[in-house]
Amino acid sequence: MSSASVVTPSVPQYTPAGWAHFPGNPDFNFQFARALGGVQEDAGTVSEIMLVGSRIPNGDKEAWHREWTRMAEVNKARAEAAAKAGHFQTAKSIYMRAANYYRSAEFFLGHTDPRRMQTFEQVEACTQQYLARLEPAGEVVRIPYFDGTYLPAYFIRSPYDEVRQPTILAFGGLDEYKDELVHEMVKFALPRGFSLLLVDLPGQGGSLRRQGLNGRYDAEVPVGRVVDYLLTRDDVDPERIALYGASLGGHYATRAASFEKRIKVVVNDGGMWDLHRFAVGLRQKPNSNHIPHFEWVLKVKGLEEFIERAKDFRLRGVATQITVPLLITFGEADFLGIQEVQDAEQELRAAGVNFTLKIFSAEETGAGHCQCDNPTLGQEYICDWIADQFGIDQAAMQKRIAQLHL
Repeated sequence: MSSASVVTPSVPQYTPAGWAHFPGNPDFNFQFARALGGVQEDAGTVSEIMLVGSRIPNGDKEAWHREWTRMAEVNKARAEAAAKAGHFQTAKSIYMRAANYYRSAEFFLGHTDPRRMQTFEQVEACTQQYLARLEPAGEVVRIPYFDGTYLPAYFIRSPYDEVRQPTILAFGGLDEYKDELVHEMVKFALPRGFSLLLVDLPGQGGSLRRQGLNGRYDAEVPVGRVVDYLLTRDDVDPERIALYGASLGGHYATRAASFEKRIKVVVNDGGMWDLHRFAVGLRQKPNSNHIPHFEWVLKVKGLEEFIERAKDFRLRGVATQITVPLLITFGEADFLGIQEVQDAEQELRAAGVNFTLKIFSAEETGAGHCQCDNPTLGQEYICDWIADQFGIDQAAMQKRIAQLHL
């Protein structure tokens, strides 16, 4: 693990992994930096987020929920007033902020706490108000899974006039779900001509909370169902489907692309390669918030059962079957440690996989896990890389969008 990733400041300060607002509290610091990073993508304001941070005593999870909810409710009420007054753009912008604040409010609640579902419903409600104000409007879809269950998703079409569009199928990881991906990806994917399908896989978002669908190592199964859905749409180019996953979702994406050959390019954002190694490392961090969350997501009891289950979540000997271009992004201050991508690089190079590795340095920022401290850098690089793989001329696309709006 890089020394930059273990800095524990005694006062609030900027570290190689981003702004550390709560001295000595890596879980709070990461989640605060995550919310703050959303400001760049219009999912918050600096003043509002710093005000929330000033009201939360270090380590107080009840205050965390209370203060983020308080700010979310202020914004939701403001958005509703703007909508009623016909202030379309203002309402759209504020609903996005409210969604991110509700998402932050939910984070540290226990999975049996009824407030978790109540708060999650507010996240989705605000996100969907935002999606309704896009042009064309985003769609709320249910993708058939198994035994009457479904995977909740949002389909967001690019505004270009191309009939069949290249599409990025994207999902989060352990605790990120489709609604957070809206503010992370829309402003980068759509102008480059990509449509987006943002989905909650088993163990994520609404799949977990509403239906009790737990995470599974064989991600090619649910991803295959999602690709089946995409191929029913006459506005998706079946030869230009990209797969993107963040954090644990990056592991899922890499695993899925090893078997699901309808995927044409794949992105592992965050470099997760060996979940078992990470799980074993949690023996040194018994108070980590990762442990109860993995218990919920994977339906395991205690750290040792999680460690045993995590043996299935390893890409060694699997990812070498990938036959399409693969991008792995990683930050040098990532808490996973640089060995995660060193192992991946060694195996992929030896197998001759068409593989690109991008490491973000602390000097340029974006060096935290999944570029949480500066997500703009990550999404710019990732969407450009996918565009290059598909041969998209971005300058020509810009001219086309200008003509469409004449």
